Amino acid sequence: MPAPTNPVELVTIRCLQDNYAYLIHGQGETVLIDAPEAAPILAALTEHGWTLDRILLTHHHADHTDAVPALVAQTGAQVIGATADAHRLPDLDQQIAPGETITLCGQPAEVIDVSGHTVGHIAIHMPQSQLAFTADSLMAIGCGRLFEGDPAMMWDSLSRLNALPGETLICSGHDYCAGNGAFALSVDPDNQALKDRLAGVDDGALPCAPATLTVERDTNPFLRAAALADSLGMQGAAEAEVFAKLRQMKDAF
Repeated sequence: MPAPTNPVELVTIRCLQDNYAYLIHGQGETVLIDAPEAAPILAALTEHGWTLDRILLTHHHADHTDAVPALVAQTGAQVIGATADAHRLPDLDQQIAPGETITLCGQPAEVIDVSGHTVGHIAIHMPQSQLAFTADSLMAIGCGRLFEGDPAMMWDSLSRLNALPGETLICSGHDYCAGNGAFALSVDPDNQALKDRLAGVDDGALPCAPATLTVERDTNPFLRAAALADSLGMQGAAEAEVFAKLRQMKDAF
């Protein structure tokens, strides 16, 4: 696995009951990815001696945006979000769109459309640091529930993320490891990599997220549509159809 090039510092912050927010720091800048809860984020900033410069929002749901007013009031940070979501995000200082490359902490950051959980949801890929902030699209051992998009839309989004290099660290928006893991085992019971991952999480040796894309490919049922088609009785079906069946099964699980 090649080493990251001039990687940013990454801090994972647990917020609310099961949310993750992320701080990245480099080249004298500190950026927050999503803002679920002010207190733990401010505590992390104080612990590291960093000043928050910008807040980047992946989508409009309250558990990713509620802390923006308090953080802006405390730090004066500028707020970045998707043009397609601007009408339902907090006031934005900068609007971005899929296909653009912006600069975060001195590094290029690619904006990726990952609609499905919501329409207008974006992910951020920082190739030099081998990081992808995927929020509620590709998640640890799972993917987001389809509140606004449809299965075909989410499959396209997951496919875009799955095309990233395997060493990319997937920084997802929640720790749903117990529920996601139980469902994954129910449809993929002979997957030793999945059993090993869950054992590490259960004994506290490993966090559920972040995890590399390679780990997600090996353990996440929503990236394993081709491998699971036969066991679901869907021999020869398109991967998008298998994904749709898996998402339907997870919703009912």
